[in-house]
Amino acid sequence: VQLQASGGGLVQPGGSLRLSCAASGITLGYYAIGWFRQAPGKEREGVSEINTSDGDTFYEDSVKGRFTVSADRAANTVYLQMNDLQSGDTGVYFCASKSGILDGANWYDANEYDFWGQGTQVTVSS
Repeated sequence: VQLQASGGGLVQPGGSLRLSCAASGITLGYYAIGWFRQAPGKEREGVSEINTSDGDTFYEDSVKGRFTVSADRAANTVYLQMNDLQSGDTGVYFCASKSGILDGANWYDANEYDFWGQGTQVTVSS
């Protein structure tokens, strides 16, 4: 299983980025894909998750209304559209997959996930 996260970069406050998580070795539709971020000196935190089986989505409170997670099952890729980015969104963003019971419980818990991508840096700065 490989998860390739990409799309990070440097953006000014209020700007937008779209992250991609390309999956290989798994078929979307049977997994949930989570996005996590880790800022310097802080613990990794859950940002969002999508259940690629039924499309249910979950978001951390601070990104609700600004971030949108989506899945393209044909491309086996999950996206995280991030709008109105703020300095607090700075960090390394990771995507991760999990299987099993996909009911959204503990979606924010990194221990629930089986495979991780390598991360992509997002820096929000003027």
